[in-house]
Order: sequence, then C-alpha cells, then structure tokens
Amino acid sequence: MKRYAPLALACFGLLVSPAWADNAIQQKTVQFAKGKDSITLKGHIKGDETIDYKLVAREGQTMTVTLKSSNRMNYFNILPPGADSALFVSADSSNHYSGALPKNGGYTVRVYLMRAAARRNEAADYSLDIRITGH
Repeated sequence: MKRYAPLALACFGLLVSPAWADNAIQQKTVQFAKGKDSITLKGHIKGDETIDYKLVAREGQTMTVTLKSSNRMNYFNILPPGADSALFVSADSSNHYSGALPKNGGYTVRVYLMRAAARRNEAADYSLDIRITGH
C-alpha cells in the first residue's frame, strides 16, 4: 500500500492542478487609441477571478479610474511600479480614484470581488474608465 501512495499523490496533483491554474490573475495590456487619453474597458469576473490591467504612465501625470459594476462587492486596487503596497484600494473608500502618479513606469489596475463574494461564487459585469492626463 505504501508504495502506491506517491503514485496516488502524483495523480491527485494532476487532477487538481487545472483548478489552481484557473485562479491565476489574468493580465491585460491597456492601449489608448491614438490621440486619446482615456479608455473604457468592459469585463466580467466570477468567484475568485482577478484581472490586472497594465499600463505605462509618467511621474506627475494624473490617473483617474472609475469602476461601475453590477455587484457592490466589486472593487479595484492601483499598484504602482515596483511597490509592495497599493497606491489606492477602492474597498477602503469608493470606486473612484484621481491623483498624481508618484513615478514613471508600469501601473496595474487590479479588478476583483471581495473575498466573501468570491467564496459565494458571485459574479460582476463591470466597466472600468481609465484616464491619464498631464505631461
């Protein structure tokens, strides 16, 4: 019996791995249309899905982000380049942010459902307005 345990664990790992892979954060690159400083992105998330919208901006530019959602437990965070903590957490205030960016580089707008809603496998249809203005 003991000699089959490693084989059973390996087979179990193969069966479970795809479920773990589904929980990976989806990454999408944001590209503004030529001559435009804003974009509206529409999406759908369910359960513990998370979507990272990646864009490049410069220090001193103003980023404005507004999330409109069918689920009141749908939020976003703004992660600055190379930082360990979020620049903004909408769950702590509102689904609107506007502020000057602290440095040059790649920013991430992370869209997610709060943990309680994710555990209930709730879903959200949302629109995310992102605008970058300034020099």
